[in-house]
Amino acid sequence: MRHRPALAMLLLMLAALYAFWFARGSEWFAVAFFALPPLLLAVSALRGGRQAGYWSGVLALLWFSHGVMVAWSRPADRGVAWLAILLAVAIIIVANLPGLRARFGRNKTAE
Repeated sequence: MRHRPALAMLLLMLAALYAFWFARGSEWFAVAFFALPPLLLAVSALRGGRQAGYWSGVLALLWFSHGVMVAWSRPADRGVAWLAILLAVAIIIVANLPGLRARFGRNKTAE
């Protein structure tokens, strides 16, 4: 699939963002909790995992919600939270591209 490298890149960027975000405060449990899932999903996507796109989309909804909550409640972390929000939206879009193409793409049999 053509979308898997892009999905893996976005997931790795999100994992790096969370690692940077929480490691600067020495919150190592939070680093593992937030950075490990996108890292594992990126590896799965690169290895051709069939469920990587689905779980990336599902978890991206949680990452989006977390980013919105932090951007709203902690002004000091607002910039990093907005970056997490943007990455989560990009992950949702890229993870759903195959389904969107199948649903709204041209039907070649009808031509």
